[in-house]
Amino acid sequence: MKRKKIYISLMLTIFLGGFSSCNKWLELKPQDGIVGTEFYQTKEQVQSAVIGCYSALLTSPPGNRDRPLVEDLFMYGELRGDMVEQGPFASIDEIDLISVNILETSSLTRWTSFYRIINYCNNVIDLAPAVRQSDPTFTQAALDAYVAEALGIRSFLYLTLAKTWGNVPLKLTATKSDADNFQIPTSTQLQVFQQIEKDLLEAETKAKETHGNIASDKGRITKYTINALQAELYLWLEDYPKSIEACDKIINSGKFSLVPGNNAWFTTLYANGNSSEGIFELQFDLQQLNPFYVMFFQRPRFIGSTRVMEEIYQIDFLDERNFDLRADRGSILANDNSIYKYLGADRETRKTLEQSFTHWFVYRYADILLMKAEALNELGDGEGAIKIINGTDNNDQTAIRVRARALESTKETFANPNTDKRGVTDYILKERAREFAFEGKRWFDVLRNAKRNDYERLDIILDMVTASAPANKQQSILSKYRDLNSHYLPINFVELRTNKALVQNPFYQ
Repeated sequence: MKRKKIYISLMLTIFLGGFSSCNKWLELKPQDGIVGTEFYQTKEQVQSAVIGCYSALLTSPPGNRDRPLVEDLFMYGELRGDMVEQGPFASIDEIDLISVNILETSSLTRWTSFYRIINYCNNVIDLAPAVRQSDPTFTQAALDAYVAEALGIRSFLYLTLAKTWGNVPLKLTATKSDADNFQIPTSTQLQVFQQIEKDLLEAETKAKETHGNIASDKGRITKYTINALQAELYLWLEDYPKSIEACDKIINSGKFSLVPGNNAWFTTLYANGNSSEGIFELQFDLQQLNPFYVMFFQRPRFIGSTRVMEEIYQIDFLDERNFDLRADRGSILANDNSIYKYLGADRETRKTLEQSFTHWFVYRYADILLMKAEALNELGDGEGAIKIINGTDNNDQTAIRVRARALESTKETFANPNTDKRGVTDYILKERAREFAFEGKRWFDVLRNAKRNDYERLDIILDMVTASAPANKQQSILSKYRDLNSHYLPINFVELRTNKALVQNPFYQ
């Protein structure tokens, strides 16, 4: 099947009610269609196009075969890790990804949902500047802010693509007609990262610090979202001073803090969202529910691994009141290992299907702290990294573990953390597993740390397999993961047929 309009432009309704409600700014939905410069005539149309980019992050267009993007974000970040197992309704493709048997024919290798939204962003970046000629009320500051948002969303998507596939095509201009060139070769992962760095540096100079209300500040790209993207990007680029610099811009802003580890912690952080900890959250609401109620409860495709409670969080069998807040009824239900983080109204009550609007958390303040710890450790300041995790005393609520009331059995101390980089790395990874269970980060955290210094720590991946893979599949998976190309997905066979400039990942040839 020939693809002529696979990366089509964005058609949006011109009517816009503005941002009059602090939690309804995302109600406008995009519609697919061919749009040229005739659409981009007023600042309201630019605003509409930008909001359409956010809407596209939440759902696929009617009739489109692609899954909602958050399903991909969960599966790409978790299924190859050690914290998720197949549920009774998992598809063959999903089971194959878990068992490292994925093929180019798998529906999970489709990247069209990413490039569809990238093209929406490209339309804004390419076409919005000319609107200043047709609409004299459209200021340069407003234009810059919208372009920054489009650059930020595009950077997030390309970062995810490069972490998932390794080498991917870089499409940096809008697709405006069927005559556009669709034969685009892949760029290397490093080239993609370098383009993201360039885009984020531009976006940082143009982005707003605030959009005027909490929901917009958490659900739209701000300068602090750009800094969070930079912090992660520089970890992948192994540029640790720059990663710390980006983290410190967020930390020193004074605008973010960990949600206190009290009885309201779960409801504040997860069930309600948009807390003091949120930096960028995909904003589901009563009008646009998330897919997680069905995905994890009604027809569960995935459950938590048995090792999540037993090994990662651990259990105090002598004192049931001593538990990690993030464990039972925080991230998971201990009685059946079902994933709870996106389903609970509080620690005791599950939401109904009609209330399934828990956000998807792209970045929150805890991530910034632990990314800084990772960078500090790589620069030889293991002591500084440990302070972020353990705190300076048992009442230090700015510390990750203290806030979470983590069990003493999972705490690690080091005689000299500055000289035990490997040990501190492993501890950071364990704490990231506890903090971000089922938030789409586990596989990428393991991969990033394993591949550092030319795969100096491949053992991190192999040890994860040894600890979590079924005995009858363990040796097969270990053998596959020793081939570094297996750490990335294959290019879908449809893409290979329609784009002759693409070359399949060698592991899948």
